[in-house]
Amino acid sequence: MSRLSEADRDRIAALFDRHLEVGLHHGAQLAVVVDGEYVLDRAGGVTGPDGEPTTPTQRHVLFSCTKPYAAAALHALVDDGRIDYDDRVVDHWPTFADDGTDKAETTVRHVLSHTAGLPRSDLDARPDRWCDWTACIETLEAMEPQHPPGERVAYHSLTYGWLVGELVRRVAGDPIERVAETRVFEPLEMDETSIGLREDEPDDVATLVGFEAFDRCRDPEEGLGDHRLVADPFNDESVRRSVVPAASGIGTARDMARFYASLANGGKLDGTRLLSREAVAAMTTLEAETDVDDTFGRPARYGLGVWNGDTRADPFGSLTPERVFGHAGLGSSVGWADPKTNVAFAYVTNGVREGSYEHVARVREIADAVRLALR
Repeated sequence: MSRLSEADRDRIAALFDRHLEVGLHHGAQLAVVVDGEYVLDRAGGVTGPDGEPTTPTQRHVLFSCTKPYAAAALHALVDDGRIDYDDRVVDHWPTFADDGTDKAETTVRHVLSHTAGLPRSDLDARPDRWCDWTACIETLEAMEPQHPPGERVAYHSLTYGWLVGELVRRVAGDPIERVAETRVFEPLEMDETSIGLREDEPDDVATLVGFEAFDRCRDPEEGLGDHRLVADPFNDESVRRSVVPAASGIGTARDMARFYASLANGGKLDGTRLLSREAVAAMTTLEAETDVDDTFGRPARYGLGVWNGDTRADPFGSLTPERVFGHAGLGSSVGWADPKTNVAFAYVTNGVREGSYEHVARVREIADAVRLALR
C-alpha cells in the first residue's frame, strides 16, 4: 500500500504545476519511488519555448546528475575486484603522472571525493573539444595539481568525469559510456538514460533555457552569471553526443529515481543487484567535508560519487538529514535517496536557474513537500 495519500499527491502535483505556471522552467518531470514502487511519476510543461508537451519519457540533459552514474560504473569494478579505492591512479593509468610527483600519489578515493587537486582545466570553457576523448585525457595527463591530493576539497566540475571515465576504460577495457550502460542502466531498466547521445539515436532532447534571475535585488553577476552562456552549448548536438561523464548524461526523472531507489535499498531493486552493500556504503558514506569548497565557496560534504546532505546549501530539502545523499545538475535537476525511509526522488527540468539560490529554493520546496507527506 502506498505511503502517499491521494490528498498528498494532489498537493505535490499542485506545487509542481505552480513552478511551471510562475515560469521557473518550461518543462519538468518529477518521480518518487517509495519501497521500490513509484508513488509519483509526473511530467508537465513543454520541451522548450516552442516545444511539444513534456512526457515522463522525454529525455533531458542532466548536467552533473551524470556523475553518480559514472561513479557507480567504477564501484561495480571494485565489486569485481579489479580496482580498489586506495589504489593509485597511476597503478591503472601509468601516463597519468610522473613517478615521484605529488600527482602520482593521487588515489581512486581522491578522484571520487573531489580531493584530487585537479578541479579545473582549460577544457572547462572549450566544449568544442569535448568530442575528442583522447585530447581530453592528454590534457588531464599534462595538468599539474593545484594542491597535493587529499589536501583540499574542491568540486571537480568537469575533470571528475574524465578522471573517472578513463579509470573505468583502463580497468574494464571498454569506454565509460558502454560500461555505464551494461553495469548501471541496463540492469535497472533505465532505458532512456545514457552518457552522451548514442550514435544510432536522434537528438530529441529537451531544449535548455537559461533564465534571468527572478530576484532583481541580487547581483546579476553572482552565481552562474549569464545563464544563456551556460545552457546554450548543451543545446548543440555535438556536445550532446560528446562523452562527458561529469555533465553530458541524457535521461529522465523516472530513470533517475530508479537509480536512487536501488542505492536506498542497499544496491538492489526488483531483484536486481546493482552494487554490493559494501560498495553502496563506500559510495554514500561521508568521505570529505569542508566549510568552504574551493570551487563553490560554500560548505560541501562528499561521498565517493555523491553529495551528502545536511549543509545549508544542499538541494535535498530543508534541514536534510545527514543520511540523505544524491547529486544536483547545474541549476536544473536533482536526485537523492533516503535509505532510512527507502525513498528516492528525482526532479528534472529544462530551465537553468541560479544554482545556489533559485535552483536550490525550487528543488528544496518540492523535496520538502514529499518528505513531509511521507512522515
